[in-house]
Amino acid sequence: MKAQQQPPQSQTKPANPPQPLGGAIIDAEGREIPITEQMIQQACRELDKAWQTPHHWH
Repeated sequence: MKAQQQPPQSQTKPANPPQPLGGAIIDAEGREIPITEQMIQQACRELDKAWQTPHHWH
């Protein structure tokens, strides 16, 4: 059997604005701001930096 060649698939994504994930936050002026993947990733990075192991664990 001969292996079939397949065309290479593009690994780049088109440049699109951040897509909301279905949730939103309300700012101090009452405006609804869609939650984007970038917002979630930034929050996770901040949590990772702030993480500390509890002192009662040995």
